[in-house]
Amino acid sequence: MELMKSSIGAILKNIDIAKDYLDEEVVNSFLDTIIDSNNVFLIGAGRSGLAAKAFAMRLMHLGISVYVVGETISPAINKGDAIVAISGSGETSSIISAVKIAKERGSKVLSLTSYGESTLGQLSDTYILVKGRPKEGDSDESYIERQIHGNYKSLTPLGTLFELTSLIFLDGLISELMFRLGKTESDLKARHTVLE
Repeated sequence: MELMKSSIGAILKNIDIAKDYLDEEVVNSFLDTIIDSNNVFLIGAGRSGLAAKAFAMRLMHLGISVYVVGETISPAINKGDAIVAISGSGETSSIISAVKIAKERGSKVLSLTSYGESTLGQLSDTYILVKGRPKEGDSDESYIERQIHGNYKSLTPLGTLFELTSLIFLDGLISELMFRLGKTESDLKARHTVLE
């Protein structure tokens, strides 16, 4: 039970400090690009992909034309569009490949990553730094060793800190987009699925 409590505490601490290292100018650029784009495409692998899908759903609720890369209904990406890529390491090959194609086709690249110097960070027109402990370089042995030494941050396995902080951050962006677009919760509810 103590491990679980410590893990929850580490996750909440990472989320809480996220607001302290956000750059207002960068966030404004990120939001402006989303608002000004014809279509917004979302991509992420694994659990980062789930965060991307959650953000895509909220953008749809706001009336923004949005697609999730890899879904059968996603059209071609073009100039005037934007892709939002989510990768803690900034080196996930499938994401880098998609971003390169998007860039070649003239679209804007927005990203969330823990490493601005990564390939993804360097390819991005705008990236937002989301601190966390990405998966790369972590083995089961180093995980156990960190626990023995009392490194509580290690109690969050794999990319948990990055993924959950990204999810919370993206929901915060939705609140800002609601304000900028003059939308209310009623507007979002009107676009929510009724087929469930």
